Amino acid sequence: MIKYSAFFAIYLIAILLVSCKNDPIEEVFTTTPFTLNHGSLPPPTIAADNQLTVEGIALGRMLFYDKKLSGNNTQSCASCHRQEHAFTDTARFSLGIHNMPGKRQAMSVFNMAWHSNQFFWDGRANLLRDQALLPIQDELEMDETLDNVVGKLVGEPSYKTAFKKAFGTEEINALKISLALEQFMNSIVSYDSKYDQHLAGTATLTPSEQRGLDLFFAEFNPGFPALSGADCAHCHSGKNFENDRYLNNALDTDVQFTDLGREEATGEANDRAKFKVTSLRNIALTAPYMHDGRFSTLEEVVDHYNAGMQMSTTIDPALIYPLNNGGLGLTNQDKTDLVAFLKTLSDQTLISNPDYSNPF
Repeated sequence: MIKYSAFFAIYLIAILLVSCKNDPIEEVFTTTPFTLNHGSLPPPTIAADNQLTVEGIALGRMLFYDKKLSGNNTQSCASCHRQEHAFTDTARFSLGIHNMPGKRQAMSVFNMAWHSNQFFWDGRANLLRDQALLPIQDELEMDETLDNVVGKLVGEPSYKTAFKKAFGTEEINALKISLALEQFMNSIVSYDSKYDQHLAGTATLTPSEQRGLDLFFAEFNPGFPALSGADCAHCHSGKNFENDRYLNNALDTDVQFTDLGREEATGEANDRAKFKVTSLRNIALTAPYMHDGRFSTLEEVVDHYNAGMQMSTTIDPALIYPLNNGGLGLTNQDKTDLVAFLKTLSDQTLISNPDYSNPF
């Protein structure tokens, strides 16, 4: 009886072992959380449904630099957002795959994770993932359909592997493309300019740069010219030198408006000729300036605010006071010093970081 029981037990164990051996092993999908270095910038708010991962960023980087996202396979996102120019274009209006110019100057792609008020000059894209897909479909830009993009990528074994690593399956679709691009763009961070190093005590500003800094943050005060500043921080404030608003910065009079700006996205007349306030970080690397690229140099930009502003019905109220007093009253030395400070906002680490470069 004991021998029979022992034999039966061994028999059951053998059956269980064979059964376990034949059962398929369920693959567990995991990704590697990405640690975002952001220096002295405050921690950004990353969308809960698209947290940064090493695998998602790697896929987004591939897509950002891949020309297959365009209709004739000649242009990528990086074609108009070049790392050496802080991820913007030096052309006043970027040329699309059909050699036709766009309607506005290409915006810089860095510190996107700190933007909380939509995307594009007029804010027509609610989320960064929404923005990521629109240039692909724009006939003036990459002029491709999302279905065609998916079809191209499905035929690439490397992309099937990359999508599986990032999302757990080899399935490729427009949503996953947008999420990967969002992750990569959110990973592009600028926080290591000379100005940042100055704040950290590791770099010293020249007297001209320091005076420019003082002018930048000082308010306009025509009653006390010796104390009056350029009042730049009214709109370009905080660690990212922007205020998450859409403003009319006195470029044109009402009759001169040729671009309705924010009004095109909201349909509200009081948004006419208002545009997204951009970060001044890396401003010396991102010429030309304004939504239409009308200014080629920083000196021209400073001259505009000093003496070239135009009155209109939707002008930002903060600009009315200096406009009604004949401008900011900056001297030539003031303007030189202000530009010197603006140049300290350039981040050489950003434009040389291999993590942001072409992976192909």
